[in-house]
Amino acid sequence: MKALISRFLSFGRLRPVWLIWIVGSLVLFASGFAMIAVPRLRERATHRRVAWSDAHAAIATAAISRDAAEPGTPSDVEATQLLLRAETIASARGGPDAAREAAALARTADGIWRTR
Repeated sequence: MKALISRFLSFGRLRPVWLIWIVGSLVLFASGFAMIAVPRLRERATHRRVAWSDAHAAIATAAISRDAAEPGTPSDVEATQLLLRAETIASARGGPDAAREAAALARTADGIWRTR
């Protein structure tokens, strides 16, 4: 293996030039990859945080509506189950799709409590 490496790099006076080209190519490739990947990762993380913030706000609003509503109506059971499901999804901390589903469930439960 050592002989193969020394044979590859034994082009006389051009030996350091090959190393510079290889290192330069790797740096160029890595910087191009980072230039594309970093903004996408930041955007994805921001989108996820915003979705979960919206879901937690919807769950809190539904909980307030639940506390303000009169207990004992038939629709109270359905709304309580919807809110419980939204809280369960929120506790699992999935991606933005899970956050949207939790927010939709919480808004439905909130709508049930507000219409009574």
